[in-house]
Amino acid sequence: ALLAVTPAVVAKPKAIVVFYADDLGYGDTSVYGQAKVPTPNLERLAHDGCRFCDAHAATPICTPSRYSLLTGRYAFRRPDTRILDGDAKLILPVEGSGEENVTLPVLMKRAGYRTAAIGKWHLGLGAGEEPIDWNGEITPSPREVGFDHSFVMAATADRVPCVFIRNGRVVDLDPADPIEVSYDNVEKKWEGELTAHTNPELLKAWGRPSDRQHDKTIIDGISRIGHMRGGAAACWKDQDLADRLTAEAERFIRESAGQPIFLYFATNDIHVPRDPNPRFKGRSGLGIRGDATVQMDDCLGRVRAALAAAGYDDTLFIFTSDNGPRVSDGYEDGARDAWANDNPAVPFRGGKYTVLEGGTRIPMIVAWPGHVKPGTTNNALISQTDFARSLAKIAGVDVPDGACGDSQELSYVLLGESDAGRDSLVEQPAWGPWGYRKGAWKLINSKEPQLYFLDDDPGERHNLAAERPEKLRELQRDLRAALKN
Repeated sequence: ALLAVTPAVVAKPKAIVVFYADDLGYGDTSVYGQAKVPTPNLERLAHDGCRFCDAHAATPICTPSRYSLLTGRYAFRRPDTRILDGDAKLILPVEGSGEENVTLPVLMKRAGYRTAAIGKWHLGLGAGEEPIDWNGEITPSPREVGFDHSFVMAATADRVPCVFIRNGRVVDLDPADPIEVSYDNVEKKWEGELTAHTNPELLKAWGRPSDRQHDKTIIDGISRIGHMRGGAAACWKDQDLADRLTAEAERFIRESAGQPIFLYFATNDIHVPRDPNPRFKGRSGLGIRGDATVQMDDCLGRVRAALAAAGYDDTLFIFTSDNGPRVSDGYEDGARDAWANDNPAVPFRGGKYTVLEGGTRIPMIVAWPGHVKPGTTNNALISQTDFARSLAKIAGVDVPDGACGDSQELSYVLLGESDAGRDSLVEQPAWGPWGYRKGAWKLINSKEPQLYFLDDDPGERHNLAAERPEKLRELQRDLRAALKN
């Protein structure tokens, strides 16, 4: 093992970038062995840095993982941290609400960085006392949690409202066509609403909803979760979604040249609905889902090129994903057939929504010229909750007492100087039993408990609970203690 020595960081990086993919599994890209999906920009990043093999999102679902990354706290510490609707209230603590609530972007601001959130948000907007007014200034928004600049989708691309919000205001909104949003559980909210049931002829050929959740308002030929009317001029085109987000990141980088920056760039890819730009059609050997991965890789290359062009040669760049993969999730887009013989979490079992390793073990690559040794791999157990304290250490800013309570200072691991990571990790479920890692041991605390030794059994096939009852009791005891702390 490498020595666990805290690094002597001489100077903080000019830029810190967290590039956060969506629903991208451990085995989804060429860097982690998927030969049918070319990801040359990700390969270049891995060549320039360190590829992690035991990195984890805090949960196997989107909103709680994002909460944990940006707060350094396990999402279960806040009971309302679940998959949020597009009109949900903000769940992140606002700046100035107490030192115990300091977020990662606030820490980066204190370290002197200009901060930006671009892409998928899905952490709520507004205070919740009244329904969100999409036609005026929305507050609180990313600005109030520490981001100087933001250009975000309120939630997911399969949820309304299907608009961009820049610094608290909907982009390109026509005041004469105000937006209304509802998540009432009804088939049709308004007279004249176009849904998958009333107007199936308007759906894109691949885009039939596969469940009753995704069959509401049709926008750009795709039915969504929730109801929306108005805002026609502000609605995005799905095939342009990745380009719009990337162009905004390029603009932020260009306009910030000369200033230290912290960029949290959260892609929609490869989350549903998958409707990549036509220039990526057929670029992979695994259908529309693989093509969306190639599109994500293109965005990665463009962001790195923009950093280089703006003089950010000294960038700490982190690539990772919010949870494990989901092949088919709400639409009949052909992904199920295309992936019939391929496991996007290989060599692990499970994926999004599960606490099997495929649910939270995600790709992660870290590069920083002169600090992270190129072309290396690291087997340390590390969580995205650890980004807060680790990046604060690298940026030279103190974390206040009580803040980022579940984050561990693992900067020496993040920089590839040690593979001595966490001792343990809680894996919070979407629903069902909890997971718990202790070294290579893995507990799934179901009614009939499951115990695995991952060094010998990465696919979690051989349940050792009956053979190792003392180890089972030890991990169950440790999990109970972790949930109480």
